[in-house]
Amino acid sequence: MLPIFIAIAPVFLMIILGYLLRRGGIPSTEFWNLNDKLVYWVLMPALFFAKISAADLTSPEIWSLAAILYSGFFAAIACGLLLGRAWAPAEASSILQGSARFNTFIALALAEALFGAAGLQVAVLGSALLIPVVNVTIVSLLSLQLGAGRGGLLGQLIRNPLILSILAGVAVNLMGWQEIPVLHEMARILGSAALPIMLMCVGANLKLRGLQASAVAIGAATFGKLVVFPAGVMLALLVLQPAQLTSEVAIIFAALPTGVAAYTLARQMGGNALLMAAIITSQTLLSFLTLPATLTLLRWVIG
Repeated sequence: MLPIFIAIAPVFLMIILGYLLRRGGIPSTEFWNLNDKLVYWVLMPALFFAKISAADLTSPEIWSLAAILYSGFFAAIACGLLLGRAWAPAEASSILQGSARFNTFIALALAEALFGAAGLQVAVLGSALLIPVVNVTIVSLLSLQLGAGRGGLLGQLIRNPLILSILAGVAVNLMGWQEIPVLHEMARILGSAALPIMLMCVGANLKLRGLQASAVAIGAATFGKLVVFPAGVMLALLVLQPAQLTSEVAIIFAALPTGVAAYTLARQMGGNALLMAAIITSQTLLSFLTLPATLTLLRWVIG
């Protein structure tokens, strides 16, 4: 466990740095708000496009990775829906997101920190497999819970730059254009800036003042994300027994806290944004301890 903790410590120190910088007004609150948009609209799409367009999409390990990640995700979805029945729709929608969404930024950074470029490549593929499915599933269920119209779902998907960059990367890959001069080099340069900046953005978006929200609701979402999601992944790993690197990256996804994008979606669709902020912050802080513990435990279970 200690080597894992040492390897991922810089990732969490970057998150803490982002929080401290925003609290200190460095450079300014407006900077961090704009930086979120830069990461979401430019840096992350560039990283996904560069990696996916050059990846081997014919490998059978992709299907194993998909089955493993979907097992954890849909187990967490079922848990979030079940537990959310004890709350009003606005709170239930936040519990659902807190149970099943994951922080892509931390996943990519951890995969690279632990396993280098090969780990980052697999993590990008895992994100590409999950992001469209997660967005369609979550937005559809939130539309049912909160009474949002179908136009909201279609608009969310059409405007999502991560989904668009994934589709563009797959299209370029399948056409055999894995190395387009200038375009790919620019995408790689932008992508290399994505990981450190987005980790600081995760920290800058932590909202400690929201932790006075319902402890029981926070606990319900945390149970779904940090217990049920890993359990689903672990069972799938035991059944499918994929390659070691695929297993390692899947375990990283299993142990992740909820992603910060859930807060924006809660505000846009009429969920309980205060509760969502509290869930994100609680899980991110808790993951400082649970991530190395979960990685160690699951690696031991699957051998």
